[in-house]
Amino acid sequence: MTTDKTSTAVINPEAAKGADTAVDPRLLVREQGFGGYLTEFKRKMRGGDLGSIPVIIGLVIICVVFQSLNSEFLSAKNISDIAVTMVATGMMAVGIIFVLLLGEIDLSVGSVSGVSGAVVAVLSVTHGMNEWLAVVVAIVSGAVIGAVHGFFFARIGAPAFAVTLAGLLFWLGLMLQLLGDTGTINLDSDGVVGKLTTYYFTDVAAAYGLAAVAVIAFFLSAFLDSRRREAAGVPSRPLTDIVVRTAVLAVFGFAAAYMFNQYRGLPLALVLFLVVLVGTDFLLRRTSYGRKIFALGGSVEASRRAGINVTAIRVSVFAIAGTFAAIGGLFWASKIAAVNQGSGTGDLLMNVIAAAVIGGTSLFGGRGRTWNALLGVMVIVSIQYGLSLEGIKTPVQYMITGGVLLATVVIDSVTRRTQKTAGRA
Repeated sequence: MTTDKTSTAVINPEAAKGADTAVDPRLLVREQGFGGYLTEFKRKMRGGDLGSIPVIIGLVIICVVFQSLNSEFLSAKNISDIAVTMVATGMMAVGIIFVLLLGEIDLSVGSVSGVSGAVVAVLSVTHGMNEWLAVVVAIVSGAVIGAVHGFFFARIGAPAFAVTLAGLLFWLGLMLQLLGDTGTINLDSDGVVGKLTTYYFTDVAAAYGLAAVAVIAFFLSAFLDSRRREAAGVPSRPLTDIVVRTAVLAVFGFAAAYMFNQYRGLPLALVLFLVVLVGTDFLLRRTSYGRKIFALGGSVEASRRAGINVTAIRVSVFAIAGTFAAIGGLFWASKIAAVNQGSGTGDLLMNVIAAAVIGGTSLFGGRGRTWNALLGVMVIVSIQYGLSLEGIKTPVQYMITGGVLLATVVIDSVTRRTQKTAGRA
């Protein structure tokens, strides 16, 4: 009598039937129609795979509550201001997500952003360097700083928490040293950095055109991916599914374009942020480098045995975090048209980490997407603007944002424990 596992599954189908195995939703839709999504959704809920559902529900609640309290919350001006303000924190959150995917943390991003702003200000204003060149130097400086942190962590073996905590203090001191006795350097509001947050594409065709390009690109990408999977004989999404998803994206995309055109037009800052999100998402999900980052976040030892250069990946990830911290610093400098002693300090670090975690990136590594930065920062900035419209003081804003972050961490922890129980972690 055959006793291997395969034969047992065949002889006893009920045992296999009860197993909570992962099923490709594309296969369910293909065989069961949209009812398959309900089956897959229930399976994910049992396994603790909540995805972006909590944050999307949270955003809806935030909009409903604050709009009911103040009709200006969903006005074209307020939405445009939120879109521009969230970019600086969002850029930095993108870099933090790379680090969190490894299961590590970088506490220095706030100070690094301040240093990048100071470098641009000193080089372009004090020393008269070409502003474009000064911007490049600042961004490269951020990458080098991140690589230094990565070196001490990956090569020397020092804990990332301790290394980046030291970096927080060191780079903060360097920023203050660069700014000198005055402590403030004003930037040209019409310069390269100044226009990052003040330039708008006023032609209505710009916003609608971007929405159209995004919708078409999404449809073509999904359609071609489906054809490619069909040709390979693996589960693929049916055309109706792709069309529905595209239609939903079109509704939100063109609605946003309409709102922007009711105020000053499409913000340059938002365009740059979306470009970064698309590019980094492609890097993580479609390249071998991205897969190595996810593998490393899942198991360092398994990654090492698979031939992955663990040291190189770790150093490069911290360099990426430093790069985006520097870019975020430029957007913050643009927002106030200056660099001062408060740059990169305050609640910035908390908001950056909170944006990544609230958006759905796990603190335990191995799970997250750069699009989480967009969702998370929308929640944070929306709360801040909503509370400001109601005249709520800053201390209370801190407490509320901290409560939201705590709730998110608790959900992440419970989700991970549930997934382990379900055998999916």
